[in-house]
Amino acid sequence: RRVFAKKGFHAATVEDIAAAAGVAKGTVYLYYRSKQEVYWAALEHGITELHHEIATRLESEETPENKVRTFIEIKIRYFELNRDFFRIYFSELGSGFLHPAQMPPHFEELYLQQARVLEAVLQQGIQSKAIREIRTDTAAVAISDLIRGIIVQRLLGWSTKDVESDVNFVFDLVWRGIAV
Repeated sequence: RRVFAKKGFHAATVEDIAAAAGVAKGTVYLYYRSKQEVYWAALEHGITELHHEIATRLESEETPENKVRTFIEIKIRYFELNRDFFRIYFSELGSGFLHPAQMPPHFEELYLQQARVLEAVLQQGIQSKAIREIRTDTAAVAISDLIRGIIVQRLLGWSTKDVESDVNFVFDLVWRGIAV
């Protein structure tokens, strides 16, 4: 992921990837048929890792309010710690929806899994009367987009706040908009 984030897909070489992994170029080809396959595997690994962390951490939270805050916090912190991953994640998923033939078909599903997790939290909040009646599918995607916007600001250096301040800002904005 570091190689692709630093050089971009086209400038990165299998030699660069092998050197970063500390293996010979031939070893890379034992596991992957092409640079493109390495790229998609790196992206899929990061998405899967993030989704697993979200699912695991949300299980330990009891209230919809805490779950929404935890969802926001996990995503912001994950991408803060994995800036290289975010660069390729944002690049591919952003352009992948504009040019879907270039993106493996299951990537849209991987992306939507996170939104569905948040949607389920929002539905739980409506049932428990902690959240007002809202379109949970649209709200889940909108909240994800707001989180992505904060992450982009952090990566570009536009946000000078610490992670906790940005998490609190997003949570406050979201919760005041959806809470009863």
